[in-house]
Amino acid sequence: MTGVLGNRAGGLRGYAAAALMVAASTLTGLVLAPRWGNSAVDLVYLPAVLGAAVLAGLGPSLVAAAASALAYNYFFTAPYHTFRIHSPADVVTVIILFLVAVVTSHLAASIRKQAELANAHAARNATIAGFARRLLSCTTEQEIADAGVDDLSVLFECNAVLLAGDAEPRPVAARPSSVRLTPSDLAAAAVVIATGQSAGRGVTKVTTVEWQLHPIRSGSNVIAAIGLARDDGMPPVTADQLPLLQSLLDQLALALERARLEAGARDFAALRERDRLRSVLLSTISDDIGPPVAAIGGAVRELKRAGSSDKETVSSIGSEVAKLQRYLENLLDLGADSDRKPLQAAGITIDLFHRSVFRDGKEVHLTPKEYAVLAELAKHPGRVLPHDHLLRAAWGPAQEGQTEYLRVAIRALRQKLERDPKQPALILNEPAVGYRLAPHLS
Repeated sequence: MTGVLGNRAGGLRGYAAAALMVAASTLTGLVLAPRWGNSAVDLVYLPAVLGAAVLAGLGPSLVAAAASALAYNYFFTAPYHTFRIHSPADVVTVIILFLVAVVTSHLAASIRKQAELANAHAARNATIAGFARRLLSCTTEQEIADAGVDDLSVLFECNAVLLAGDAEPRPVAARPSSVRLTPSDLAAAAVVIATGQSAGRGVTKVTTVEWQLHPIRSGSNVIAAIGLARDDGMPPVTADQLPLLQSLLDQLALALERARLEAGARDFAALRERDRLRSVLLSTISDDIGPPVAAIGGAVRELKRAGSSDKETVSSIGSEVAKLQRYLENLLDLGADSDRKPLQAAGITIDLFHRSVFRDGKEVHLTPKEYAVLAELAKHPGRVLPHDHLLRAAWGPAQEGQTEYLRVAIRALRQKLERDPKQPALILNEPAVGYRLAPHLS
């Protein structure tokens, strides 16, 4: 209601300003006419029309054009102080003045509208850029969620909450933090995440939900939902604000995906570092401890053959040495040869040690690249491996950006291994992230 009243007040001010400018032009004409005649007075009204168009828009400028023609007729054409015109030349002058004023008002109003649109686009782009910069400074998903709801709450002057989760969405961040959602609000959020369609106050005609809920998309997937609500019950986002909101939500989705990818990359780097340290440790054990233990075993055997020592003590030492050697062998089995045990599930057998793959007992022929991709997935069953990691493992660092190579290889693997390639159960896709091998492989 306040916005409507403000618009009306602004419109009335524009019309009043147009009337004042026409009045000022008339006074100027009355001053000029006795000295230079009435022929030059009609041009005095054009600045008033232009000013009304530039400052107030098309409506006030058209009023100024009509008022200028009437004022010129009333004050500067015979008979004076009437709206009658005796001279045909004066009739033509009034008509020309009105037409020129109308055309001029249209041109000036169009220029004003284009300037307003340019300013609006510039303000929108500045808002989006500022929002993106704020999100770029965040590193974790929680920081991004907090920054996102903070900025959206300020920009749209409303309460904001970000929800994540498919079956049971939960609030991740809210402003103010005291915001509480009802069961119907959470149910509506679940529908928005499931369907990808906005819902709530101001979006659907009939609703019991106080919040306006919008999906946050990453590609074709909905990863979260944003809820907006005003304390006065009015819709928080109007129709003309929806494009701006959608652009901001796209930036928020990109930031959330970036944080997830970075978290996955950090986890994978930690895993690789752990594997490297384990390999170094096992190699150290083999090189540093293995020879001394073998020497002790050899000395025990020499003592047994000599027969000069206590047989019970020598036998006990020999038993402990043999046990220690078995422990060392078990530790070494945890190293690079730990992939000797084939992975099996649903009739599929992946034997990394012998570099072979079987389906229902029959060996499946794979190209070197297909096998390289499958082997890398099989080394980490259940773990999502990013596209660039799989490309680096199979094609080398120079091809990390060739995602199409990976898609072709995955498609071929599914054709050869899956029961139903259209509904894969072995090689699963994580949209916008990578692929993973089904975790039930063991």
